[in-house]
Amino acid sequence: MTVTTRFAPSPTGALHVGNVRTALHNWLLARKHGGRFLLRIDDTDTARSREEFVEGIKADLTWLGLHWDGEERQSARFDLYEAQFQRLVAAGRVYRCYETAQELDLKRKVLLGRGLPPIYDRAALALSEADHAARAAAGEAPHWRFLLDRESPIEWQDGIRGAQHFDPARMSDPVVRRADGSWLYLLPSVIDDVAMGITDVLRGEDHVSNTAAQVQMFAALGAECPRFAHEALLTGAEGKLSKRLGSLGMDALRDEGIEPEAVIALLARLGTSDSVDPALDTPALAASFDLSRFGRAPARFDEAELHRVNAALVHRLPFARAAHLLPEGMGEAAWEAIRPNLSHIGEAADWWRVVTGPVPAPALEQEDKAFLAEAAAQLERGGADWQALTAALKEATGRKGKALFLPLRRALTGMDHGPDMAALLPLIGREEALRRLSAAAT
Repeated sequence: MTVTTRFAPSPTGALHVGNVRTALHNWLLARKHGGRFLLRIDDTDTARSREEFVEGIKADLTWLGLHWDGEERQSARFDLYEAQFQRLVAAGRVYRCYETAQELDLKRKVLLGRGLPPIYDRAALALSEADHAARAAAGEAPHWRFLLDRESPIEWQDGIRGAQHFDPARMSDPVVRRADGSWLYLLPSVIDDVAMGITDVLRGEDHVSNTAAQVQMFAALGAECPRFAHEALLTGAEGKLSKRLGSLGMDALRDEGIEPEAVIALLARLGTSDSVDPALDTPALAASFDLSRFGRAPARFDEAELHRVNAALVHRLPFARAAHLLPEGMGEAAWEAIRPNLSHIGEAADWWRVVTGPVPAPALEQEDKAFLAEAAAQLERGGADWQALTAALKEATGRKGKALFLPLRRALTGMDHGPDMAALLPLIGREEALRRLSAAAT
């Protein structure tokens, strides 16, 4: 079968780095096998789902280059859910319950007090049709639970966690539909995975217990389970999931000057034993994607590391990729000269102002002013060639090292550090360089 994965965000907020990592890994898994990556918008929560979040999710995925091969919306699939639900009703695999949240909480406390697992006692199964009719007459609407087969152990081979075993006798029958008729996550997700031909479900380890229940739901619907893999959740650099990490969206990263390739490079390898390599493009990352390389330890996301990866990536970006983000007039030669000094592309504008000027004359000692006057004279006799200029000045003045190079850099750029002057001086140009040297010498 064609490997088919899916990313299923709820449009109740913007994507954050944890969501994006899940989407990326599903995308890489599909691309590795020449398969399909589907986007499913889980918008059954009509009260909280908003179209602006749907558009934001799509915009973020597009910015990252995670293009999807098909799209579904759960809000358009209610007829399918209803039909499959009625199949389960007829088969006796879902049943009506009426307990309130307070009643269920009390039952759990009693069981815990007795040292028993706090699972639902299935009291509703004892209700007769007359009981249900009486409750309906009284205006009570039921919620629905999926009836687990407690005689059949739940097992699957997890792509990351290995062999998984759950005892359904120690699990509560999960609620799949609320009293108002709305759906909870578990059953519609299974119905969609079957209908969409999902072969591989890769998601966070917080879904492991959901998977245990869903394994039986697939069986109840007469469908084969997809392959499951549950990866460790992201934590912050401080060792826990921080509010900052939980709200770190793509808009925030864009505002900080992070390039999408840097996000991809870091998140693709986060949680694996493979090193982060900014030089790898998405085809190379997909080819090397391997679930066996994932560990069980929490995956640590460090913003400082993301910025380091971004800097390393920017240092490799060709002019064509960066041109639309550069200040007007800045060409390829300037990009090649300035690029090694950048952590973010947006910083190029600061260095371009060094090239275009004006640059204030630095405060210098008299001997340095005399040296710069000699530099102006040497430049006037020659061209804007840094090696030729410094060689001539070394011979004329006897200066070398810092004493030779630093006053020149300060006069020409107003800075103590920066791009290679051999590349920068031709960009400044002979006439402007003469003006700056002369101004610094007076």
